[in-house]
Amino acid sequence: MLTFTFRRLLTAIPTLLFISLVIFLLLEAAPGDPLADQPLTVPPEVREKMRIALGLDQPWYFRYVLWQIGFFIVEPSHSIFKLTGWMPTDTLESIIRFISGNDAFIYPAERTVSWQFRAPVFDVIWQRMPQTLTVVGVAYLVGVLIALPIGIISAYRQYSWFDQIGTFISMIGFSVPTFFTGVLLIVIFAIELNWFPSVYDTTLRVTDWESFLKQVRQMAMPVAVLALFNAAQISRFMRASMLDNLNQDYVRTARAKGMTERVVVLKHVLRNSLIPVVTVIALGVPSIFGGAIITEQVFKVNGLGQALIGAIYANDLPMVQTLTFIFAILIVLFNLIADILYGLLDPRIRYD
Repeated sequence: MLTFTFRRLLTAIPTLLFISLVIFLLLEAAPGDPLADQPLTVPPEVREKMRIALGLDQPWYFRYVLWQIGFFIVEPSHSIFKLTGWMPTDTLESIIRFISGNDAFIYPAERTVSWQFRAPVFDVIWQRMPQTLTVVGVAYLVGVLIALPIGIISAYRQYSWFDQIGTFISMIGFSVPTFFTGVLLIVIFAIELNWFPSVYDTTLRVTDWESFLKQVRQMAMPVAVLALFNAAQISRFMRASMLDNLNQDYVRTARAKGMTERVVVLKHVLRNSLIPVVTVIALGVPSIFGGAIITEQVFKVNGLGQALIGAIYANDLPMVQTLTFIFAILIVLFNLIADILYGLLDPRIRYD
């Protein structure tokens, strides 16, 4: 298992570098100018100085290398410096100068700055991440906890009234887009009944029981929308996988040996049925960090999804590049986690 994990990590390095290059070149080729929203009264020489200040006068390959250095070296060094007071980039600069023999070498240790927010990209990401984790993370967890028992019971009691209702709700949750569900809940529960606020208050701080209840009330609708969508998808996979395993020979053998139905279903069938479901759950986790972009827009949740949409509108290339690349890293990482979980769930799967 350790050899497989190490080999996959080594394979992930060129994969992520290739993905980062594709992301950079696609955004580089995309239409739009970050200075397009500047007033027409700005003189051309001032506009040119602004382009130089943003680094747009440099060739694309130079800007790509600077971006990778900032992502993999400068930002981790900054985090280490905040925790320990030691700056690894100082040591790296000395090593590069020694190897190159050039004392005049200037190490590009500047952090990647968002053109829209005029602040380091990772500072903006860390500010927005708690909102995304709070709303979308809770919604995903609730969706998984609801979907697994629904899928198990629906498969074990196939064609029962519970299965029919679960299938009907799952089809609705999976077919209806989240922006429609979100608007529908706002109209019913925020406007007509006035039970929940329609706009998420990102300035709210939970300090006592009253503020905690306010937080729960404003989270109720976005969490319900996302949990319904996630639960609908996962429960369908869980039901199909359970039905496939319930008809296998090893299930009949376990029953013939006198095992109770509870042990057969929960120990043998469920463990094997979770293998394909783990892939769906693991690959859905990166969407937590990306945020449900549409839902965050509907409920005005100031999270990473809304930051990405705002950066696209503002042609904020550093922010778009960094967020997109982070999502790609998470997808590769959770693919690896899913493969490792396969070996833990199914003893027949072993990695040499």
